[in-house]
Formats: sequence, C-alpha cells, structure tokens
Amino acid sequence: MSRRGLVAALLVALAVPALAPAQPRDDVRRMRLPNGLSVIVRQSDVAPVVAVSLLIRMGTRWETPETAGLSNFVHAVMVKGTARRSGSDLAEAVARLGGKLSASGEADYSEIRASALSRFWRELLGLTAELALEPKLAPEEVDRERDFLLSRLQRRRDNAPSRAFDEFYALLYGRHPYAIPALGTSASLARFDHAAVVERYRAFYRPDRMVLAVSGQVPVDDVLAEVQRRFGALPPGSSAALDAPVPPPVVVARRSVIEQAAQQTQILVGGLAPPLDHPDHAAVKVLSSVLGGGMAGRLFVELRDKRALAYTATALYEPVKEPGVLVLYLGTTPETAAQAEQALLAEVGRVKGEPVPAEELARAKSYLLGRYAMDRRTSERLAWYLAFYDVEGVGAEYPERYRRAVQAVTAADVQRAATTYLAAPVTLVLGPRPPR
Repeated sequence: MSRRGLVAALLVALAVPALAPAQPRDDVRRMRLPNGLSVIVRQSDVAPVVAVSLLIRMGTRWETPETAGLSNFVHAVMVKGTARRSGSDLAEAVARLGGKLSASGEADYSEIRASALSRFWRELLGLTAELALEPKLAPEEVDRERDFLLSRLQRRRDNAPSRAFDEFYALLYGRHPYAIPALGTSASLARFDHAAVVERYRAFYRPDRMVLAVSGQVPVDDVLAEVQRRFGALPPGSSAALDAPVPPPVVVARRSVIEQAAQQTQILVGGLAPPLDHPDHAAVKVLSSVLGGGMAGRLFVELRDKRALAYTATALYEPVKEPGVLVLYLGTTPETAAQAEQALLAEVGRVKGEPVPAEELARAKSYLLGRYAMDRRTSERLAWYLAFYDVEGVGAEYPERYRRAVQAVTAADVQRAATTYLAAPVTLVLGPRPPR
C-alpha cells in the first residue's frame, strides 16, 4: 500500500469475517525476456476483465532531498501523452476498451496500471507498452504538472492526517530515503525541469528493472507472445549501478509536537519494523492486528468504544524492501489528546508485558488473513501483488509462506515483537494548541 493511500485506509475500520474462502486455482506462468524484463501472466475465468501492472524499480528509495518526488513527477508527465497520441487521445483510447490507465511513483517502485474488458487484452497491452516505451515527455507539460503537484502538495499539508503521517515518516526515517514523501517537496518540485525528467526516465526505464504482470480472463500463451512482441525490442543493459546500498535509519526515542489549526489532534506512536522478507514479519503483522485490527482491535475497543478517547483508533504495519514502519494512530479531540496519548502508551506497555489471550490471538490472525484474502480477489490487485512480490524479491510462493507464518505465530512471538519493535517508540502529535 502506498503512503498516499495510507490515510484513507486507516480511516476506515472494517469488520471482516473470520477467514475468507481460499483463492480459486489459477494458471500462472512466468517468463524472462532475453533483454531481462520479467513477465507474469495469471489466467482466471472469474470475471471477463484483464488488469496489467508494470512495476519499475524506481521510487523514493532512489531519491535524495534534491530529487524528492522525481519518480512520481516523471510518471505524472508520462500520462500526458505518447509519441503517437496526446493525453486526451490516450484517455479516450483506454475508455473505448471499458478501462482505465494511470501511473505513479511510490517508495520501492513506480507503476503503470491499466485494466479493461478481457476481450481487449491485446489493445490494453499495446497502450501500456506505448506509454512505457514511447512517452512524449513534452517540455510544456513539465511546468503544468509542477503547478498541479504543488497544489496537491499544499492540500496534503493542509490535511491534518496526511501531514501527520508525512511528518512521522520524516521523524522516524531521518536521512533514509523512505523519509521522502512520494509527491516530493515544494523545494524539490521547483527544481525539476524537462532535462531532469528525461534523464530520470532513461536511467530507470530499463528491462532489467521492469516486471510486467497480467491477470484476468486471457489466453496465457498469446499474452506471453504479445509481450515479447511489444517489449522484446527494448535494448538490454545493466542498471545495477543505480542500486547502491543505503545506510539503515537510526531511531532514537523522541516526541515531536506540531501545531496546526484543525478540529482534531493526530497522535502517532510507532517504530521501525522488519522488511517484507524478515522472519519477524508475520509476528509484527499479527501484533498490528491485535492492536488495530478493525473494530475488534484493542485500540478501537479500549480507547474508542470503552473510553471515548478517539474518533479513529487503529494500527498499521507497512512492509517494504528495507525497514518498514509499525504505527499506532489516534484521531482525537484537542481536549482529550493528552489523556488519549497516555492511554495509547499504556496499551503499548500492556502488549509488551502480558501475553495475548488465545481467543484474541486467533481473532487477530483471522482478521489479518481474511483481509489479505479479500484484497487478492480482483484482477487489478492480483496483478499488482504478482509484480510487487517479484520486485521485492520474495519469490512466487510468498503468499502461501505468509499464510503459514501467520498461522504459526504464538502469543510469545507477539510479545517479543512488541518488546523488540516498540522498545523505544517515537511519538508525533499534530493539532491545535492544547486548551489551557
């Protein structure tokens, strides 16, 4: 999940049935083109739709404060037109297929995503390839997009929950590139010109950095042949020099208060968490579910329902290639903010000091796996998951390994995860000046 979609997801606490039905058996084929591009095709007859997710190893992970937001900026300019058609013509073409097409930059990747009725799979692949390989990157679009993104950035800063999360990531990650917001900053956006956009595109749009996933009611062999035809001519080349290691962030327990005019106070408490492929990943996921798993999570039950200390109370653990974040989040009134913060820290202390009861542990696992299964039931999400797991390097069998790992988590594992990853929590409070 991207950080920009994070706030919306956190503000909706959903009750989920115990464990969703198993996924239907699918035909998944994998191929690597001679030039290095990875291709994954999943055939399913559940619905007459097709989805395409092209992920490129290009995102804030490869940015600095000076280039913050450049990956997303490149993709914002890309969708404005190709060498063959304007942005409006491109939008009209995909609309005729009963679909949509968009692009953006995130932390570990950038994505071109598209979907349509399955009978138009060939045309959809053609439009995806056209956008990826023949973007116009017109100079006049650079200034237009800069103005538009600056306005989006200001709206995000004016939105208290969005700004709170951006400030929290900056506080937690420090100089690590994961501290950089995907939209960039006003200073970095002001620096981007046409040359910077073209240079970044050419540096990262190489086949060894690309994973193309197609999911839906499609003929697998024909799709693989069409991908070879559309993308096979892209010249090979190594881009390993772009992947220099980044020093891990160093976290020190701290508390930061930011004043912002708003009706609510945002309280975030958390710490660095393991990356996606770490042995503790499942334990931290279960921990986040115990604390913030929907309307049965401890934060919701104890702080919202029983004590009326928060409007919103939840937890999130966002795994990425490098250290992720476990964050506990409350939206409360300025009058109850101090009491809510202490109650939140008390819940952190409780999960560290007391084993989770068996019934609560089972509920947290069911909620977690139920949400995971439900999120993987559309072609769009399945295409993204197939590409994402490849980009992150966790392997094709990751979903089943993840399910088994979650089911194997014990109360002792949850307690150990809490004491390890919330040992010295970082706190951010954003809201109006507290009343005297």
